[in-house]
Order: sequence, then C-alpha cells, then structure tokens
Amino acid sequence: MIEFHLDTRSGVAPYQQVVQQVRHALRLGLLDVDEQLPTVKEVVAALAINPNTVLKAYKELEHQGLVAARPGIGTFVIRTLADDSLAAHGLLRQDLRRWLSKARRAGLDEESIEALFRDVRRSSAKEGAA
Repeated sequence: MIEFHLDTRSGVAPYQQVVQQVRHALRLGLLDVDEQLPTVKEVVAALAINPNTVLKAYKELEHQGLVAARPGIGTFVIRTLADDSLAAHGLLRQDLRRWLSKARRAGLDEESIEALFRDVRRSSAKEGAA
C-alpha cells in the first residue's frame, strides 16, 4: 500500500502532492488495478492534514479516471499508468542510484542534486525538441 508524505517546502498544495504521489505510483507499477488506497482516516492520521484535503485529492484522481470510490468500502485503483517501459525501470533505477551516490560523494546536497537533475532534464528536452 502506498504511504504518502508531504513536503511543506515544495510550494505544491497538499492535495496536489497526494495526487502526484498516486500518479507516480501508478506510472512506476507500485499500485495495481483493484488495489485499495489508504482510507481518508488513515491518510489524515499519517499526515496530520484536513480530511477535506484527502477527499479533494481522491476526487481529482476519480475525475482523471484513475480511481473509483466504493461507498462504505474505500477507494480503489481502476486504471494504471504503467506502460511497456516498466521493464527498463530496474536497470535505470540502478544507474540512477549510482549517479546519486557519485553526486553525494562530490559534495552535492539534496537541493543541489534536484536542481542539477531538473536543469539537465530541461536542457535535454529542449535538445530533443530541436
């Protein structure tokens, strides 16, 4: 089952962070069709947030056609975002872990690592579009 976390420094609304985390889990094959999301009560207890925030996130996911609420039972995944590239994730994950270790040994902190990654991703996307 997915465990949510919030980054209060991200500038992203808490409900949107929950939506993003579910979408990422669906894309990475960490959540499967028919799998139940944590109940609103469980998320509220784990994150200390307002129940309406969780409900808003789950409604957004429902609107996107990814989950469906089953009254009295819970919210369940009805569609995944994983595709054929999922098979390559294992090797790419290993490569990325090695890269992260090298970045940390080079003295980069988490914020610097993220900034570098975003910059390279952005410039790579521009090169691919050209």
